[in-house]
Amino acid sequence: MRNRTARYSPQPDVTASDQDETIAFLSSAAAFDGEGPVQRIDTHFSVVTLAGNRVLKLKRAVSNDLLDYASPERRRLACEKELAINRRTAPGLYLAVLPVTRERSGGLALDGAGEAVDWVVVMRRFDDDSLFSELARKDLLTTALIDRTADVVARFHGKAEAAPDHGGIDDMRWVVEGNIEALEQASEADREMVAALAEASRAALADHGGLMEQRRKSGHTRRCHGDLHLGNICIFEDQPTLFDAIEFNDRIACCDLLYDLAFLVMDLWARGLHGHANRVINRYLWRTGDWQGLPLLPLFLSCRAAVRAKTSFWAQQVQENGEDAAQRRGEAQAYLQLALQALIRQPPALLALGGLSGTGKTTLAMALAPERSAIPGALVVRSDVLRKQLAGVAFEERLGKEAYGPESNRAVYRKVEGMAGAVLDAGLCAIADAVYLRATQREAIAEVAAHRGLRFDGLWLEAPRHIMTQRVNARSGDASDADSAVVAFQASQVTDAIDWPRLESGSDVESVAVRARSLV
Repeated sequence: MRNRTARYSPQPDVTASDQDETIAFLSSAAAFDGEGPVQRIDTHFSVVTLAGNRVLKLKRAVSNDLLDYASPERRRLACEKELAINRRTAPGLYLAVLPVTRERSGGLALDGAGEAVDWVVVMRRFDDDSLFSELARKDLLTTALIDRTADVVARFHGKAEAAPDHGGIDDMRWVVEGNIEALEQASEADREMVAALAEASRAALADHGGLMEQRRKSGHTRRCHGDLHLGNICIFEDQPTLFDAIEFNDRIACCDLLYDLAFLVMDLWARGLHGHANRVINRYLWRTGDWQGLPLLPLFLSCRAAVRAKTSFWAQQVQENGEDAAQRRGEAQAYLQLALQALIRQPPALLALGGLSGTGKTTLAMALAPERSAIPGALVVRSDVLRKQLAGVAFEERLGKEAYGPESNRAVYRKVEGMAGAVLDAGLCAIADAVYLRATQREAIAEVAAHRGLRFDGLWLEAPRHIMTQRVNARSGDASDADSAVVAFQASQVTDAIDWPRLESGSDVESVAVRARSLV
């Protein structure tokens, strides 16, 4: 039976083991074959030293309800597990596990001939400026890089080992109750906000526990990253690289796939990068088709923000500088507000964008989506993507003409309507992106919102023929299969009167978005 009693608290209980001599050695040039200067970074659970092109990571001799690094043997096993887990996503960064040895001279050496007294993970050093947290701070995270990162996460999740003994309602209750307990103990936290968060979080658990268990049993709980924020992603060898995955506690590392992704989405949103956050979740869904878990997304995002709120409150307590303490306190309050905002939402709405291929529907959808609602913004339901998912192929793989026959088209539009409805039922806003040549198609998507008593807006995009042709011919790596011949064919098929407001979309997306906002 799974133990479900411990609380999630990263504050360590240090054992009596003395690692001072080992830490001093690893902080010296001798540990790096004479290279220096040596930089040292201390965390709750590790001491990291860096020099030249290498990094040495020592586990602190600590033990608490999350981990046990008390003995050298346990630290060796933890180092080997860290190496194996992180080589899944960063094999070029994680090089080896080596012993710190006691030599005959009485001194210490790295991988010497003497007896092992401790163990370190050896990593390849990378430029700190390549960290996504630094790129975000400097406003250097491009949409292309964000798309590549979402693809990397989707591929990683697709190959990750299933972990049906973890996740589900029990583990999410453990996270929720641990967050609430810590926030209630934080004297600086707003009492009313914490109480509201507790009520909303427990209600979400009660509402969606069955779905959590269903996903746990069906393979959607896997050995994930567990700590997927911007500080644990870097550019290495020109690729977005996930590193420093959780190795010390399976209960944290083995979780629902969308809960793993939620940390990245939340971190981007909390930094004010709403467009990037929205792009990550949309791109991930286009890649994976994991629409089933959408009702859980608000709670997952809230829990990730609440974790950051409680750790920020803890951090402000140990700051010696008053200004630093105030900054941490402000961050904690902002995270607490975001955690509540993720669960306490306005009624969702549906926006449909129609028009011939090349009129810029998807580009406009992605410009409008981040602002359509609170975190994570609107989810974009693309007919092009769903067509590929129905065909069982990657979204950039081209399909033949047989995939565009009347019956296939009817199936795709039914899928769009079903997915848009699922998004709305999850309490999230949706944008339906399809050509919508037929009045019956436009009526059907409007009915999705009307059936639920929710707001609907439809826009019909129009652009000059030569611009549409230029756009479809310039596409690469996109879900759309349209070319100039498809544009010409679609134009010949517009026979029904368009009853949606018309939007001229031949100019830049910023100008088109301004006009779209005035219409919806």
